Amino acid sequence: MAFDEVNFPLKLSALSVGGPCFSTDVVTLENGVERRNQNWSQARRRYDAGTGMKGARDAALLAAFFQARAGRARGFRLKDWMDFSSALDGIGAASFKDQALGTGNGSTTVFQLKKTYGASYVREIVKPEAGSVRVGVDGAEWISGWSVEESTGLVTFATAPTLGQTLTAGFLFDVPVRFDTDELSLAGHDKNMTSATVPLIEVRPT
Repeated sequence: MAFDEVNFPLKLSALSVGGPCFSTDVVTLENGVERRNQNWSQARRRYDAGTGMKGARDAALLAAFFQARAGRARGFRLKDWMDFSSALDGIGAASFKDQALGTGNGSTTVFQLKKTYGASYVREIVKPEAGSVRVGVDGAEWISGWSVEESTGLVTFATAPTLGQTLTAGFLFDVPVRFDTDELSLAGHDKNMTSATVPLIEVRPT
């Protein structure tokens, strides 16, 4: 799967709209009782980035980025301005205590960054922002002794955490997405206004 580790222009992403989507089959019986089947255990996010365009310069920026990605062919990073931080509110400063990373067992050295919503919904974070990851062990921040792969969200410890050690992490992150169209249609009203629908869809890790 082709993926470019580049960000969708922040100027355009700032006013994009969208969020998590699920797939559920709902059948209503004759007595009004519903039968629901949840097809996906994890949400897939959708966005419309066309709402961020304000004029011809923005349109040119979008067109250049779209052509460099060859439409739907290549993925890229998107900053979701409503949810880009490990902090509880999704937008605050990241603390090394924000999210559970795992528990040491004396042998495992690699842990996936994750974010928990509510009591139990866990989302893997695969595109942390460069330089933003902080790691804690048993309530103390570790400045060294670990590294993070920013293209996968995998944290690797130089030495396996010992049995029972509680591992935590804080981070900022992007959403891996692609264009959900191979055709970019821009409507130019005048030199100062351009409009378009620019559908983006989350790319799930393989």
